[in-house]
Amino acid sequence: MALALIDSKSSSIPANLSPLIGENYDLKLTQSIQNLLVEIHKENPKFSHFIQVFYDLMQAQVDPPLESIWVYAALTFRSRNHPKEDPLNRISAAKDLFQLVSACSASVSSLKSIALLAPVVYEVYNVVVDLFKRDLSLKAEKKVMKAVQNLVGVVLGYANVCSCKDLGENDGSTGSSLITPFENLIRVWMNSNEGSEFFLPLVSSDVFRGHSEREGDAGYLAGVVIAEVFLLKLCLNFKLGTSTKELEMELRTWAIASITGFQNFYLFEVLVRMLLEKTLPVTSLLSSEDEVLLRQVLYDAIILVEYSFLNPERVIHLPAERMKSIAMKRLIVTHEAVEYFREHGDQRRAISYVTAFSSSQLSSQIIKWVKNQIPEDDGAIRSKGTSPKALIKWLLNLEDHGLRVFDDSMENFRTKLVHEMSKSDSEQPASKLDSKKVDDDLLFYIDNNGDEEHADEENEKVNESMSAAFVAAAHTMTSSEKRGRKRKEGKTPEKKEKIKFVKYDLRCNSDSASGRSSFINNDSLNSGSEVENPLSDEDTE
Repeated sequence: MALALIDSKSSSIPANLSPLIGENYDLKLTQSIQNLLVEIHKENPKFSHFIQVFYDLMQAQVDPPLESIWVYAALTFRSRNHPKEDPLNRISAAKDLFQLVSACSASVSSLKSIALLAPVVYEVYNVVVDLFKRDLSLKAEKKVMKAVQNLVGVVLGYANVCSCKDLGENDGSTGSSLITPFENLIRVWMNSNEGSEFFLPLVSSDVFRGHSEREGDAGYLAGVVIAEVFLLKLCLNFKLGTSTKELEMELRTWAIASITGFQNFYLFEVLVRMLLEKTLPVTSLLSSEDEVLLRQVLYDAIILVEYSFLNPERVIHLPAERMKSIAMKRLIVTHEAVEYFREHGDQRRAISYVTAFSSSQLSSQIIKWVKNQIPEDDGAIRSKGTSPKALIKWLLNLEDHGLRVFDDSMENFRTKLVHEMSKSDSEQPASKLDSKKVDDDLLFYIDNNGDEEHADEENEKVNESMSAAFVAAAHTMTSSEKRGRKRKEGKTPEKKEKIKFVKYDLRCNSDSASGRSSFINNDSLNSGSEVENPLSDEDTE
């Protein structure tokens, strides 16, 4: 529909568009947006003229600025007067918007295409929230939920195809900065009395501020959009009635496979920043109990996996200070996760996080970076252990010696850490975590998809490795109480359980010329298989 609209207007492009290049184009775009914002606040605004103006601006360049497509799509979508009451009609309208945006952005960069999906996610989120408030019949609710899940799956698939088209675009160097403040663009979609942060409902206030601080970086906005759809997909799965244990396994497997498939640093950064908040931004969709389970799944996906796209050589396009900042945030997230599960009696999960962190590149990168800042090898300030707590205590000690480790954005976390460390000194030394024995089969998944030298061989084994990793994860995170009881009672015949793993093949097909224009159905991303748990609970120690 959108393509037909564009084609039908191609003959009406004014001849005077040719001068719209460089500074002239930017001035025209900026002035047009300012005029539109003035019109929006009028009692009886008229937008028909603006639709043509922004259509012309969109058509004037092969890779037009995000603002031109954003505003044109908003004005065109609103002019169609879609029904606003029936949930199925609203979902149909959201599909219409998705098709319009994807058609208009066919020629732009991948990150820009994903960032332009923000209004689509906003519309879908509002439909879902309204759906949960309605008292629909079981049949009607099931029908609407299926339609929503299908649309979310299609949007996720499209975003994944965009991410896979050209991973080299992640440097954001090709027209990825906004000309207009993001808050002004939000006004095109929202009523003037609504706060700007409501336009990105599935991200924390810290993430929203992060986008504002980056002055409208389209790459970061793309990561925010992926994170929103990512969370929306996970939240919808809670409504399927699956048992808690099976749901946790399925969500964890899907989350890790998706992060691996997207290979998007911005997505990872957004998820890390969310985990630093006391509550995930899903309270309108999940109960407090479900939010705790979702946080646990995200902890596993962020901490237990070594993602190749985070290797230093893969992110050389990002500022060094930004990489250091996210490394510190990952360290704090891991520390908080360890302390959380220790306090709640899940010692094995806490130890698995410590083991994963100590064996990861993140730990060695932080130590190497810090030691490069120290002029002399002073034995008094050498690291004592590689657990998150031990490393944090070491870093705080270095700051006392004058080395700046935590930037201004982490001042609140630093104050909290200082208090925690001083309190824990009288309880248990951090180094004890390093000396605890962990089972030999305790492991975490290492994503090697980014290693091109052995890419073909690794791609053939990725699903098998994923399943093996989670067999081990399930094996090592069983109840310690049950194991203690079994040791006293003696060994019993081994009982093998069947665990169902859902495999997701999100590998990129960059050779496909038509990849961006095709939509991926969510059902096409997975296939089921069963593997046997090779060890019983009794064998874990």
